[in-house]
Amino acid sequence: MNPQQYRLEDLARLVQGECVGQADLILKGLASLDSAESRHLAFVNGEKYLEQALQSKAGAFIVTADLKDLLVEHQNFIVVANPYLAFAILTHTFEVKHTEQGIESTAQIHPSAIISDTAYIGHYVVIGANCVVGDDTIIHSHVSIHDGVEIGRGGLIESHVNLMSCKIGDRVRIHANTVIGSEGFGFAPYQGKWHRIAQLGSVIIGNDVRIGSNCSIDRGALDDTIAGHLNIVDNVTLTGMSMVTNNISVAGTYSSGIGLFENQKWKRTVVRLRQLADVPLTQLVKKLDHMQAQIESLESTIKLRK
Repeated sequence: MNPQQYRLEDLARLVQGECVGQADLILKGLASLDSAESRHLAFVNGEKYLEQALQSKAGAFIVTADLKDLLVEHQNFIVVANPYLAFAILTHTFEVKHTEQGIESTAQIHPSAIISDTAYIGHYVVIGANCVVGDDTIIHSHVSIHDGVEIGRGGLIESHVNLMSCKIGDRVRIHANTVIGSEGFGFAPYQGKWHRIAQLGSVIIGNDVRIGSNCSIDRGALDDTIAGHLNIVDNVTLTGMSMVTNNISVAGTYSSGIGLFENQKWKRTVVRLRQLADVPLTQLVKKLDHMQAQIESLESTIKLRK
């Protein structure tokens, strides 16, 4: 049997769910409600998707017990408390995994580098002196790893990544074209000239970190680059254009910056912001206090008339 195909009963067991319907139904993958076919598994994450689910051609659905009772036109289910979590777990089951090990013939590795026997080193990878690559780490083609870099276990380094002056923890995924450990921007001004500061630190990336494509993380001037001056609690989402300058101690979604809108409205908004900035804060507070007093006076008058 194709390893990417699974019985409904087996998939339910993987997410500790209840299998309802045809236990030996063979499913070949996950799909959205709209695009699913008879050999696909889809998930329904709330009643607002009920109509889509009723029209879906999926062979089986991941649902809660309450939603199962509403999908009377379907028969095959995996019943769980959290369908979205179950879906997330099963994406790893259907994911096409890299299983190769060893070093491709075109890779160039310094004799002093330590490469695990279970790692994979792709074509045209260059690994410098005294580097370490841990167990089960996969390094795709055209990656450049400079002297002294250490990479932990179970990592994934995609093509055209450049690593220098850094230490990477376990199970770290770094996507294509990212640069870690490059020289930071540091200059000392003196007598009208800018004197370059050599960046002598490095970058420390902990365990279970995912770094997207085309990112750049510079090394420190003296100390290592870590986020030691900022503490951000778990379950924080930062929306686009957000700039974080202080600790975040409460979970939630945070935003900064101004989203896109029509150019003339943008210009008028900028003018208003500048005008607002020119008004002393104390004047604004006094005006607000005056308005509040007027409102309270009106409310009292209305109550007396009643």
